[in-house]
Amino acid sequence: MDEKTKIKSDHISLKSFTILHFLKFIIPSLIGVFLFMIPITNEGDITIPVAFLSSQINGLIGDYIPFIATYFMVISVIGSTLAITVKPNFILKNNFLRTLLNVSIPWFIVRILGAVFAVSAVYKIGPEWIYSENTGGMLMNSLVPVLFTTFLLAGFFLPLLLNFGLLELFGALLIKVMRPIFKIPGRSSLDCLASWVGDGTIGVLLTSKQYESGYYTKREAAVIATTFSVVSITFTIVIASTLRLEQYFPQYYLTVIIAGLAAAIIMPRIPPLSRKPDTGYEHTELKEESPIPPNVSLFKSGIHQALEQANKNTSVSSIIREGCQNVVEMWFAVIPAVMAIGTIGVIIAEYTPIFKYLGMPFIPILSLLQVPEANEAAQTMIIGFADMFLPALIGQGIESDMTRFVIGAVSVTQLVYLSEMGGLLLGSKIPVTFKDLILIFLLRTIITLPIVVLIAHFIF
Repeated sequence: MDEKTKIKSDHISLKSFTILHFLKFIIPSLIGVFLFMIPITNEGDITIPVAFLSSQINGLIGDYIPFIATYFMVISVIGSTLAITVKPNFILKNNFLRTLLNVSIPWFIVRILGAVFAVSAVYKIGPEWIYSENTGGMLMNSLVPVLFTTFLLAGFFLPLLLNFGLLELFGALLIKVMRPIFKIPGRSSLDCLASWVGDGTIGVLLTSKQYESGYYTKREAAVIATTFSVVSITFTIVIASTLRLEQYFPQYYLTVIIAGLAAAIIMPRIPPLSRKPDTGYEHTELKEESPIPPNVSLFKSGIHQALEQANKNTSVSSIIREGCQNVVEMWFAVIPAVMAIGTIGVIIAEYTPIFKYLGMPFIPILSLLQVPEANEAAQTMIIGFADMFLPALIGQGIESDMTRFVIGAVSVTQLVYLSEMGGLLLGSKIPVTFKDLILIFLLRTIITLPIVVLIAHFIF
């Protein structure tokens, strides 16, 4: 071993760390893994502890949450109005409040719309097409309570995954997989795992926080959030049940994985994701991914990086403060965006034929691919952009098992839908635009549809 390599090897020696250092990494990380990644069974359904706790809170105060969330949206609008017009010092001189409330005019309008739709839905004021149970009422009574409590728990406990070395360990172990194949850092594998086991929203939250902390470039954050914040296995079971595909679930889920991996390999290499700049978040210094020294195992390097990161945390109060700020930011900024964008999306889907017309180009494509009942299936290829569950609702009446299989698999691999993920992405700091989401949705559909149909022909 030459002197240079010897110095590098000595530099990552673990002998300088004590048992206390190891425990500071292991205990918070294990708690974080348990809360966000360990599947548990609740009344026959597979879930994760954070989602289970969220459902328990919903069970206790679920009837009040739409009202509480509405008040937070209204307060968000009032605070933003003060920040934009009056510009008081207590907001402008506080970094957190300034970032939270002093938003651009387009986002200010989104917050106003979110609050207006929320007030309309909970008090049934205004046009019925805003607050009906198929539009704003659906979001306010079904989606927002789940997001509200999930954000409360996930936001508060996210530092356990982010700040105590787990990402550094995953980053080192998977740097030789994620970087060459998917063109993203190894640490992003944890985002994918959290999404797969838990929920895509948790993956978006993880990605957003990592981007804001300087660990991802704009391109990497956009790729990870729109490619790896996959739908949870629980939701795929719901889709399969709605489409009467329970007996085909193993083949169905394997198809989703194969098509999803194909999209994950292709999407980072083509516009719009490939054209995102490799620069960091403007308010944070970009942190380069640590290379693995020669003659050092990936595991040893990862443990060293993890221990260094874990032992940077010297104050419990700062961790608690960060968790509280995460929660407030998601309640004030993300939920209004989901409410505004999601309500508009489902109103268009419910009350206009726009998605039906947009789906017409898929009729000859599905016919060419020899998919039965192509006319009925065509609009399901597009309507998932409004809400991921809509294709299953529309497609459940189709007689052909193969066609329902195709609808279910494609709707899950499309990933981007306005009623939740799209609203989350647009409401976060992740650099994706509405135009980006449309292009990504269409490209993912074009990529995954032939793969899904090919596998479906083998099965049926």
